[in-house]
Amino acid sequence: MIEFKLPSLGADMDQGTLVEWKVKPGDSVTKGNVVAVVDTSKSAIDVESWHEGKVYELITQPGETVPVGAVMALLLEAGDTPETAEAWKRARAAPAFAPTISAPVPLLPPAAPDTRERVPTAAPDARARVSPAARKRANELNVNLAAVNGSGPDGAITLEDIERVATTTMTAPVSRMSEMRKTIGAAMARSKREIPHYYLATDIPLARATEWLAARNTQHSVTERILMAALLLKAVALALKRHPGLNGFYREGRFEPISAVHIGVAISLRQGGLIAPALHDCGGKNLDELMRDLADLVRRARAFTLRSSELSDPTITVTNLGDNGTDLVHGVIYPPQVAIIGFGGVRERPWIIDGAVRAAPVVTATLAADHRVSDGHLGALFLADLSRSLQAPDKL
Repeated sequence: MIEFKLPSLGADMDQGTLVEWKVKPGDSVTKGNVVAVVDTSKSAIDVESWHEGKVYELITQPGETVPVGAVMALLLEAGDTPETAEAWKRARAAPAFAPTISAPVPLLPPAAPDTRERVPTAAPDARARVSPAARKRANELNVNLAAVNGSGPDGAITLEDIERVATTTMTAPVSRMSEMRKTIGAAMARSKREIPHYYLATDIPLARATEWLAARNTQHSVTERILMAALLLKAVALALKRHPGLNGFYREGRFEPISAVHIGVAISLRQGGLIAPALHDCGGKNLDELMRDLADLVRRARAFTLRSSELSDPTITVTNLGDNGTDLVHGVIYPPQVAIIGFGGVRERPWIIDGAVRAAPVVTATLAADHRVSDGHLGALFLADLSRSLQAPDKL
């Protein structure tokens, strides 16, 4: 038997609310399949399966809030049968496994009938009874579909139903923002309390990069153009490949380097708040792929349609506040990561080129890193490597 548990979607998450199951008993799932939608303090997340098997039982119901690590469903492995599954459940049916939000890992529902009040849930085939427009609007307004009573044919949820629920719950965005601020604050307080930060900064001239980018974009349509952000992310990824001591996690008293570079991109949400999902394998993508995937990630983050791996996988974070008019940003490390890189705005500044002072586009790059894992020597080498990469944009 396989226990499908609520995964941790970041160091600042301790529980989640099930919004919707994407599978039903009898369905086969493979690694990477989206099996559920879970609401956290920041967003509604598509949760992927890390296992292969056949769904036997859905334990958590839409509307229920459970802790990270709680068993939400049971899957049959190859060779399992319903009889062996029931025997497995009986062997583990004990009070210690009764579901409770404060318990670390509940396994099975109590033997007695569950008489708790539940949030109204949708029928098992509710996915087929939500119009595409209504589903899209529900994502935009953060409306829980499981709590909406459809007024359409056969109980279908319509766009008007979504607007009605959103109108009657105008305090929901405020509540979510309040919870998000608490969550972000708790994570950053933990970071500053536990992680001995050190900070470095360097100015990087971008004349060659901006000229190369302008020449490249004139040969492509508007939809195929690359932004400076893609060059910055690619340069970061290449520099991390050569300085892996900044890419990974600090857990249980030791550093775990990660070979792949999954950059957490700090994205501001339209309703306020911040989220930093992973842009996977930045070092292995060309600039066109990186730009396409970056645009898609920003769009889905703001539409609350991220996948669980995008929140659990970031090996380092990049924050770029230049568009907001700032020149310098000193980030706070997001645990269990060990570094965060910041970019300010690209500004015209006096710069010595070929022995003469000229106006040149320059960006200030900063690094905040964990002194338990690295020191200023490694950080300085990384920033110097980052600068060299941006001086040769054609090699990115």
